[in-house]
Amino acid sequence: MLTIYTYKNCSTCRKAKKFLRLRSIDYDEKPIREDPPTIKELAVMLKTYNGQLKRLFNTSSQDYREAGLKDKLANLSQEEAFGYLRRNGNLVKRPFLIGKETALLGFKESEWASLQKG
Repeated sequence: MLTIYTYKNCSTCRKAKKFLRLRSIDYDEKPIREDPPTIKELAVMLKTYNGQLKRLFNTSSQDYREAGLKDKLANLSQEEAFGYLRRNGNLVKRPFLIGKETALLGFKESEWASLQKG
């Protein structure tokens, strides 16, 4: 089963869910702000994106700017970065789709095309 972390006011998240529904792909939806991805899920995603911590962050969010993460991120350890992401789900890039053999950030139809009916 896939888990998709979304934010209700995010148009990209709505597009991603529509994509999954139209293909009859089952998923469990979690609110990213209230229930951010787990440390294990963040670690899987980080590995998928070749250790690029910045890819996990919603760099366009006001919370990212207010925390000064643009200047801090390069010097953060993985543990520190994950701490930020776990404490504030609004900092996590969305949609965040995770499953047994799936780990995708953001929604690009070409990247999601390989997903199979669940």
